Parts: sequence; C-alpha cells; structure tokens
Amino acid sequence: MIIDFSALSANNIYHTLTQTIIPRPIAWVLSKNPQGVLNLAPFSYFTAVSSNPPILMYAVGQKPCGEYKDSATNVESTQELVIHIASSDLANEVTQSATTLPNEQSELDLLDLDVVDFDGFSLGRIKQCKVAYACKLHKVVEMGELPMKLMFVEVTKAYIDDGIIEQDEKGRSKIDALGLDPLARLGAAEYADLNEIFTVSRPK
Repeated sequence: MIIDFSALSANNIYHTLTQTIIPRPIAWVLSKNPQGVLNLAPFSYFTAVSSNPPILMYAVGQKPCGEYKDSATNVESTQELVIHIASSDLANEVTQSATTLPNEQSELDLLDLDVVDFDGFSLGRIKQCKVAYACKLHKVVEMGELPMKLMFVEVTKAYIDDGIIEQDEKGRSKIDALGLDPLARLGAAEYADLNEIFTVSRPK
C-alpha cells in the first residue's frame, strides 16, 4: 500500500506516523508556572539531538481551547524543566498525567507520586523515576498549520539511579537498560516495555 500524505487529514497523518515510528521514548516533563504550580505531562515526539551542547527536543501541541499546553508556556516563562524517563511500571501514572487540566491545577494532586529535591536545581524530580534531566530552555521553534512548538532544551545535570549505572573498562557510564525498563510509546493506546536485549556489532 502506498499512502499519499497530501491526501490525508492532519489527524490521519498523526495516526499513521505514531503507529509506524515505534517505539518512541517518552519525555515526562515536570515544569512550574510563575505562580509555583507544578505541571507533569508526557510527550512522545521526543529525542536527543545533540551531545555538545547536550540538547533534547520535545514537541508540544495545543489544548482543545487552542492555547499551548502548560509544558510549553511554563518553560517559556521560567526557562527551566525536568525531563524524566519513566519505567514501564509507571504506565498508568504517565497516561493519567496527560489529562487536560487548568494551568492552576497540578497533575501531581491526582497521582501517587513524590517530588524530591534535585540537588543544585530549583525544580525537584519525581522520586519514582530512575532517570531525570535538569534542563534549561535553549530555543523554541514554532511550525505547522496547526502550530506545534519544538522545545529545544539543554541538559545541565542528570540524576541516574545507582542501581542501573556502572563504569565500563573505558571509564564510560554503562546503563542497565533492562533495569531502567523505559516505557515506550506505540500507536493509539498501546505502550511497550523492554523484555530482551541483543547486540549487533557495528562494522569497523
């Protein structure tokens, strides 16, 4: 089957892309509005784009009312955020945090999660997550007819649970992927976890 994207609605394009570009990592973004209310929301249009400087990108759409989601407006206001990598056992909490709420209400009021200090950073982190990145806003790019904001953010420090990290023989960090067991996004209401790791050597 050949699918002509010029003949598809934006909604059908979204469903085609999100069911074929899989699995996708999820940025679980913690931000704070100027009044101090915490927002927590997941985004699966998310990736690392640069190592030097260390830049991550996640894409934010709009609420049904037409305003941008809080994970864009808050970060543009405060210039900071924490991106978490949630494990598969947090799938329900990640999904529930996608609920549309007014900016003055926190998703954390609805979830059984703990926010703890992130040493040296003004925002805390979700205790239940084994990986968290403290970030500052680098650049925002708006694009599309129904515009989305591409949020480019720079990592200033990372928290990694001691139980999933060690140093290899070259002194580099080695992460236990199965120990992290990151939640991955598929299409529709589907998710995936990691249940097998295999290695294929790269050509020299």
